Amino acid sequence: MHEASDTIGGGTRSAELTLPGFVHDLCSAVHPLGRGSPFFRELALEVDWVDPPAAAAHPLDDGTAIVLERDLDATADSIGGADGRAYEELVGPLVDNFGAVLPVALGPWPPPPRALAGLARALGPARLQRTLRAGLAAARSLAEATFESERARAFLAGHAAHSMLPLERRPSAGFGLALLVMGHAASWGFPRGGAQMLADALVERLVDLGGAVHPSSPVDELPRADLVLADVVPRELIRLSRGRLPEGYERALRRYRHGPGAFKLDWALEGPIPWRAEECRRAGTVHLGGTLDEISASEWEPWSGRTSPRPFVLLVQHTLFDETRAPPGRQTAWAYCHVPNGSVEDMTDAIEAQVERFAPGFRELVLARSALAPPLLEAKNRNLVGGDLNGGAADLGQLVFRPVRRRVPYRTPLPGVYLCSAATPPGGGVHGMCGYSAARIALRDLRRRAKIA
Repeated sequence: MHEASDTIGGGTRSAELTLPGFVHDLCSAVHPLGRGSPFFRELALEVDWVDPPAAAAHPLDDGTAIVLERDLDATADSIGGADGRAYEELVGPLVDNFGAVLPVALGPWPPPPRALAGLARALGPARLQRTLRAGLAAARSLAEATFESERARAFLAGHAAHSMLPLERRPSAGFGLALLVMGHAASWGFPRGGAQMLADALVERLVDLGGAVHPSSPVDELPRADLVLADVVPRELIRLSRGRLPEGYERALRRYRHGPGAFKLDWALEGPIPWRAEECRRAGTVHLGGTLDEISASEWEPWSGRTSPRPFVLLVQHTLFDETRAPPGRQTAWAYCHVPNGSVEDMTDAIEAQVERFAPGFRELVLARSALAPPLLEAKNRNLVGGDLNGGAADLGQLVFRPVRRRVPYRTPLPGVYLCSAATPPGGGVHGMCGYSAARIALRDLRRRAKIA
């Protein structure tokens, strides 16, 4: 395996970005899909997973917060009233039948007929139809059709905003539902010691199986080999192919669309974040954005080429639950907001204002900070085009058919060359299923070619 960087992991790496002894994740920081990944479970990786008491919290200006608890009833109680019951009706069947949902949601891709049949049996025809409609809906439409209160609508909006899509665009609701279900049925956990621990565990297993890893080994042309699995976005595949791709396929790759970028902050803190809503202290992830309307306005701005003065902020507070990441008594925090792809605007003040809004006194705790705008993220990882963390926009046009409209998207027209990045199904996230699905196809093709020969 060749890796351009001097450390292995891509978007699953850690480093001391602020001060000595403070460990920060360079990109992905919480891994809901990692705990549920069929591939990672199959490998039985030596990873010490940390599970915060609550997956996520969404504070509001009245000083309260809605909390994504492991317990479905407790989460419904946090929402309250009729909307709590509506939440259980929306999410409950998927949580109860998580074993049938996971193979269809994560793969391997394409989902085998038995997986689809199993989901249909588990949910029943009517429930399956309602679930598909909800999953393919726009978040605003689903929130307004399901909930009466601004409180409940905001809760769904915060989870749907992980999609980096406008909340009026399909299938933003599906991302929110998936994360909510994972919070109940699995975990929004993270590796003790940093995301790098997961990458290191994968490398260790590869070496155990006879593989070799070559860091600081950039590749500028696709090698000639029986099998090549390229963990790159379409732009990079074109570059590495050096004109070998058929014109039509290359043209299709060039049409691939990237979404907004991310502006990321990491802090070394003197102590815990002083949340006004005490519930936030139990959550690994905190969504900062207020109401559905506020989050919606924030998420439209990057798609319109603008930054938001009040951005929706995703914040993670690892050290409340993992003391190994900071010196005794100190804390870290990780956060980002969405900005136009490739934006160079400094969003530090806007992000910190949103934290201060829900945690007065936060700025007084900052010992040091690291800021990474989209160009710096891309400089650290060429797959993060313009700071796009998802490896490409995940709207309806590119949700399944990524990067091109092919039944088996991992195959390229070049013999033995397969694409296995987040630009293939099931898309972005720390789950390993893009590579797993690509490898299954590649090995099947290799065996077929051997039989013919």
